[in-house]
Amino acid sequence: MKTAHLLSGGVDSSVALSLLARERRPVTAFYLKIWLEDEVSYLGSCPWEEDLYYARAVCDRLDVPLQIVPLQKEYHERVVEYAVQELRRGGTPSPDLFCNRLIKFGAFLEKVSEGWDRVASGHYAVVRHEADGAKLYRNRDPVKDQTYFLSRMTREQLQMAEFPLGPYTKAEVRRLAHEWDLPNKDRPDSQGICFLGKIPYRKFVEHYLGTNPGPMVNLSTGQIVGRHRGLWFYTLGQRSGLGLSGGPWYVAGKNLEENVLWLSHAADIDLARRNALIVEDLHGLSGPIPEGSCTVKVRHGPHLYPAKVRHTATSPEGSPRQALVVLDGYDTGLAVGQFCVFYQEEQCLGSGRIAGFPE
Repeated sequence: MKTAHLLSGGVDSSVALSLLARERRPVTAFYLKIWLEDEVSYLGSCPWEEDLYYARAVCDRLDVPLQIVPLQKEYHERVVEYAVQELRRGGTPSPDLFCNRLIKFGAFLEKVSEGWDRVASGHYAVVRHEADGAKLYRNRDPVKDQTYFLSRMTREQLQMAEFPLGPYTKAEVRRLAHEWDLPNKDRPDSQGICFLGKIPYRKFVEHYLGTNPGPMVNLSTGQIVGRHRGLWFYTLGQRSGLGLSGGPWYVAGKNLEENVLWLSHAADIDLARRNALIVEDLHGLSGPIPEGSCTVKVRHGPHLYPAKVRHTATSPEGSPRQALVVLDGYDTGLAVGQFCVFYQEEQCLGSGRIAGFPE
């Protein structure tokens, strides 16, 4: 089983590589260089040199060959441009979903030579190769489970994918790193958006979109309470960085046409509660997203909502492309541009983009 392993230099992907190496199968590690240090270097530092240092140290320890694959151009065209366009139209982008489909299991295979049987990574998820194809299942660590970020993969990509950490929790992975004395055993987990490194998110957004000031308005009273720098700097449910007294305030909505940022007091949080959403661009991992009862995630994390799904539009070929999803419960942070991911028990069925909310 000739395996290409995606190695970031972090603990998770290093333990995953160690598990593969212990099987004594043919494996080559690949470091994907996607940092934007050349284009936006003046905004901050990108620690890819440190990542690569640890990736090399781990490969030396395991006697596994390492190759570096530059994918900055592909990442910028396929993921960064998507994120910028989503921000421009007032949405909340989810770049990690597209990084997995378009870069890690997409552009990477376009760039390297053919002949790989599997592409492995350090994701916390389970792939099972069943009679009717590969299926994606949740990792048993509810906090670390990463099926949310893998929900846009194609069937062909899922068929090639392997996630060695599938049976392990985060605590178990960290213990294995210490047991095997890996060079990065105590390295902290990375945080934030993968391609930014240490570049502040606000500076990245301003670099691409500039500023567009407008009023901050109290949703319950209609009173102007401040000025914002541009709607793309804010996400629904945001509470910090608003620069207002008399709070706590949180972002309750946006009016793109009038360039208004709607705010509410925490005491008025019920104003932003929603339990129904319109989901478009439905994508099934191993078949169409079904109607009826299921559970859904509306963001990465452990929380699952029981939900009902009803198809509202189909493609010319007859497959569902839009649905109404009604949650058994209310959420105060639903935002256009986020993704709704569908589950049946432990299996991840696929996902769709949140396009809006019924009146």
